[in-house]
Amino acid sequence: QVQLVESGGGLVQAGGSLRLSCAASGRTFSDYNMGWFRRAPGKEREFLAEITWSDSRTYYDDSVKGRFTISRDGAKNTLYLQMSSLKPEDTAVYYCNAHPEGKVTRDGDYWGQGTQVTVSS
Repeated sequence: QVQLVESGGGLVQAGGSLRLSCAASGRTFSDYNMGWFRRAPGKEREFLAEITWSDSRTYYDDSVKGRFTISRDGAKNTLYLQMSSLKPEDTAVYYCNAHPEGKVTRDGDYWGQGTQVTVSS
């Protein structure tokens, strides 16, 4: 019922910047927290950032605090992740996520197909 499509990934040099976008479509509802996750080769899925629906509070993993910024444009129904000071260890597939606000687990969350980010050294 909710479709999420990421874009904006690519190849960037260490220290560079990149902005990812996530377009939401389909039958959507307003009470969703939106977030970004990533998965690097050989690693588990990692939480990066989230913005709440109710009050637009943001939360970041320590590994990206001060470097990544999550935001959304309600009119365009689009989520963004502005990334700066990129490091080779940021190389991963980045996923957009929609989570019903108030639910404890992420069972039933919606996920995008992912977009590849590669940071060269």
